[in-house]
Amino acid sequence: MDVDEVIDALYALPPARFTAARDEAAADAKRAGDPAAAKRIAGLRRPTIAAWTSNTLVRAKPAEVEQFRQLGQALRAAHRSLDGEQLRDLSHQQHVVIGALAREALRLADEAGNPVSETVLREVEQILYAALADPAAAEAWASGRLAKAPALPTEFPGVDADAVPPVLPASPVPPVPPEPTARPRAAERQPDRRVEAARAAAQEAEWAATAREDDLRQAEEARQRAVEQAAAAEAEVDRAQAARELGYAAVAEAEERHREAVRAAAEARKAAAAAGRRLRALTAGEAGEETGGAEDD
Repeated sequence: MDVDEVIDALYALPPARFTAARDEAAADAKRAGDPAAAKRIAGLRRPTIAAWTSNTLVRAKPAEVEQFRQLGQALRAAHRSLDGEQLRDLSHQQHVVIGALAREALRLADEAGNPVSETVLREVEQILYAALADPAAAEAWASGRLAKAPALPTEFPGVDADAVPPVLPASPVPPVPPEPTARPRAAERQPDRRVEAARAAAQEAEWAATAREDDLRQAEEARQRAVEQAAAAEAEVDRAQAARELGYAAVAEAEERHREAVRAAAEARKAAAAAGRRLRALTAGEAGEETGGAEDD
């Protein structure tokens, strides 16, 4: 079993299907005689909806992922060098690229049959911002195995607020700029947005319900295991009590045999004493007869 392939396949699944598939894969590894792989798989955490959406983007757009990581390296270098002009240019790129990638992630989620809400869009943008600012977050994001959003940094490393004019927005993730192509008026877009929001909310509710079903199933399995363990413990107690009762019976029987043996020994001593008395009496009688006969002669 290639554990990394199994993990990649698990994180490609929608969150609602993750837990059952993870448990099955861990069981397969255990049956295959690989306890280390089974333990590693069983310890995987189910991704949040935003993390799954981000993972979907990473798997579908490897070239864009690499370009985004390069942008993050350039931004961090500009902050370290306090290059204000370069920071302003790269900051603009950051806003545009984060917005474009987040929208692409939502499009891919919808294409996969799992539409997500505007709230998830903002969470994906936060994940992307963290990947720009933090090399460790960038590495985790690029793996396509995120289980939750990385911690959101308050600023890029090496920033001196007095030396460099502020170029980042006050909020961690800037609003997505308008696309260059003409868009319908707000009044015309509103029905579609309501439909999309309703679909996304319904999908998220379905995922949450499925997740609760997974939790309930696991709780029921744990309860069943506890019942079985309790039954086994009760059976063990019953066997111990039966063995104790047998022990008591054996002791009682041995004591009775001992008492019978004592009685038999006492009776045997009495019989031996009586026999001894009779023997002495007979011996004394025979001796008297012999003495009387000798006097007659």
